[in-house]
Amino acid sequence: MTTLSRLARTIRSRKGSDPESSWTAKLLAKGPEKCAEKFGEEAIEAIIEAVKGDRARLTSEAADVLYHLLVMLASRDVRLDDVLAELDRREGTSGIIEKAAR
Repeated sequence: MTTLSRLARTIRSRKGSDPESSWTAKLLAKGPEKCAEKFGEEAIEAIIEAVKGDRARLTSEAADVLYHLLVMLASRDVRLDDVLAELDRREGTSGIIEKAAR
């Protein structure tokens, strides 16, 4: 099992838990809109670090982005496996062709 898979499983297990016991439970209790907002904030922070060229800070922010993406997905009952299956489906297809097909 990959790190992301373990993290996704942990996040799902926090759904419905006491918000005082876990940051993840607290985010999920606030609903999908708050989870999406936090994901957006972290994505912007990662963009800023990418522009600055600070590899260590970008690495840290990228980890935050992945975590908050998984929380956002869990808030809408979208499983990491479904996202990975979609990536598998797209593998080997030109990004230009794939985007034109949408």
